[in-house]
Amino acid sequence: MATPRDLLNEAKASIREVDHGDAHALLERGGVVFLDVREPDEYEQGAIPNAVHLPRGHLEFQVEGKLPDKASPIVVYCAGGVRSAFAVKTMQDLGYSDVQSMAGGFNKWKDAGRPWAAPETLSPGQRNRYQRHLLLPEVGEAGQLKLLGSKVLLLGAGGLGSPAALYLAAAGVGTIGIIDMDVVDESNLQRQILHNIDRIGDRKVDSAKKTLTALNPDVDVVTYDVRLGADNILDIIDGYDAIVDGTDNFPTRYLVNDASLLKRIPVIHGSIFRFEGQVTVFDPYNGPCYRCLIPEPPPAELAPSCSEAGVLGVLPGIVGSIQAIETIKVLLGLGDPLIGRLLSYDALEESFRTFKVRRDPGCPACGPDAGDIVIAEYDELCMPHRH
Repeated sequence: MATPRDLLNEAKASIREVDHGDAHALLERGGVVFLDVREPDEYEQGAIPNAVHLPRGHLEFQVEGKLPDKASPIVVYCAGGVRSAFAVKTMQDLGYSDVQSMAGGFNKWKDAGRPWAAPETLSPGQRNRYQRHLLLPEVGEAGQLKLLGSKVLLLGAGGLGSPAALYLAAAGVGTIGIIDMDVVDESNLQRQILHNIDRIGDRKVDSAKKTLTALNPDVDVVTYDVRLGADNILDIIDGYDAIVDGTDNFPTRYLVNDASLLKRIPVIHGSIFRFEGQVTVFDPYNGPCYRCLIPEPPPAELAPSCSEAGVLGVLPGIVGSIQAIETIKVLLGLGDPLIGRLLSYDALEESFRTFKVRRDPGCPACGPDAGDIVIAEYDELCMPHRH
């Protein structure tokens, strides 16, 4: 019967090994992936910079999701070189063609003064909270840490802002800014699910903060109980990674568009009317901007507000949730965000349609011949509305 030593010798006989000096040279040259197969508590105490972490016990079922390119060069390491040898043998059986084990493991690497760092990791509580994200190879721990380090600004704590804020907070977006200068009214509760009957008369931003921090204490909720205007928009949006636009009036949309172009911050835009909604992503200078889509605002009489025309209460839940999905896709670089596409939803037909939207070469804001962007008020264009 084979002993563990026999199995190790058999594995080492069928794999390639690299010493820590040659491995360091590969690290400095670039183009190679280092795979750390130690346990989470070992990894948290220190690791080779930018190493991919996948404990040996999860290797067979998760490595293809973590490292889909089976031809790229990979150096596998553990603490002393035993687990990594078995890991390399398994990876070769799975079809990885350029993979080798680092002899001596991380212990010899560290003793030789090679570069290492204590990686940013999730706490045990966070691992439990975000477990379903960690199971997705496209998100994983790296993606969750990126979400926790991200900053998203929501324009409005109303119909669209409510579901977007709830899902972004639940997903672990680390900083959520909310700007709204309104108070909670009983008529809001039909659709604005951040608030409740006990909060009637409270400032909306305060109500929103209570709800979100109760949902996820990881999230820092920053409130702006002010009117968004030309005098403060550049300061408010500065430093945010994405803006979720839940506003419902043209002056603010044009103001946000121009400011986001200046700061090069993507805007996840949503709008609702009666039984219909729309979502798109304005990525500055990579896709169309709001002025490419609507160069001039319609007259106020042709753009009635929800308070004038009504809105089905569930509708903003659907549209705001899509905005939250698009925001996470933008933050993590996932999939195909709605850049250059307008998603239209009809609740009565229960149908989705997607329309292509192209950048306007003559756009006065983002076109190649556009002049300097001037941040100005547009209140004279039409009356503001509220969702």
